[in-house]
Amino acid sequence: MHLLLIEDDLALRTALQRSLVRAAMRVDICSDGTIAIDIWKSLQPDVVVLDLSLPGKDGLEVLQQARKAGLGTPVLILTARGTVGDRILGLNAGADDYLAKPFDLDELEARVRALHRRHKAPSRNEVQDQPPVGGLRYDKESGAIYHQHRVLDLTPRELALMGALMNRPGHAIAKERLFEVVFPGELNVQYEAIEVVIYRLRKKLVDTGVTLMTLRGLGYLLKASA
Repeated sequence: MHLLLIEDDLALRTALQRSLVRAAMRVDICSDGTIAIDIWKSLQPDVVVLDLSLPGKDGLEVLQQARKAGLGTPVLILTARGTVGDRILGLNAGADDYLAKPFDLDELEARVRALHRRHKAPSRNEVQDQPPVGGLRYDKESGAIYHQHRVLDLTPRELALMGALMNRPGHAIAKERLFEVVFPGELNVQYEAIEVVIYRLRKKLVDTGVTLMTLRGLGYLLKASA
């Protein structure tokens, strides 16, 4: 696995790099927010571990610009900001996971590997063998969801959500079930975080011929537009 670590604290950066390299990962580092996007584009890593407090440019700004530039790499945010509001801000900016400092190195490694697995294996989320829904189809060879000939730019969490919904088009899936699919085993993630993923996904489904609907008291469903 190729990981990009964007962290300005030298001691923490060195400790993390050593630990992750011992875990058989290739780790490149960046310590300045102003050059992070260029390095990210150049290296095309499998996973990015991103600190929020960076010199030159805040980590949230780096993440927002990366997503706008079409960089869909899974991102794990590291930060001392541990409140619910800060976690929601990070997820809304395009993060896939969030780990507050101080943290256990084994937990960091496990979360990074989980992000990598979800990004590489969308079949876990039951999307591979599903028929087209509206204007959307799944390409088994590339692992991408297409609208006509355009690949939808989906994060691993958004792809997980789409997989569950495409498995039962036209049928409501409970919010609790979707949370389990999108945030498997992640006990420190607030329940409301699923709404952030749904909000972001809805924006990406505009003009695809598919609508992500809310059925009060029942959950969410994916429906082809009339």
